[in-house]
Amino acid sequence: MNIVQTPHAPAAIGPYAQGVVVGNILYTSGQIALRPDGSLNDGDIVAQTRQVLANLQAIIEAAGGNLQQVVKTTVFLKNLDDFAAMNQIYAEAFVTHTPARSTVQVAKLPRDVLVEIEAIVALS
Repeated sequence: MNIVQTPHAPAAIGPYAQGVVVGNILYTSGQIALRPDGSLNDGDIVAQTRQVLANLQAIIEAAGGNLQQVVKTTVFLKNLDDFAAMNQIYAEAFVTHTPARSTVQVAKLPRDVLVEIEAIVALS
């Protein structure tokens, strides 16, 4: 087991790792709209989704992978009414490759953000 840590994504705000590699599988922790410096991107769902995906990409790249190796994501939305806007930005990140995905509405997310996404990645 290897812990993934990169300064290009926000540090964990609790007792967890940004990501963990077991064998050739990377499991990322859920990413919210924190910038790598720890400040909150408190923009709308579009801005927050872009930040979350940038954080995920940084963690995946730190583990030696890329977004095209993502096999499953879980998206947590504060409001399912934001699904279409989130989905549009999500689709920009996964242009030719569409991983399996679950999307759920939750009552509340850390720092009262609008979206959180975690990923499972098959590394080469």
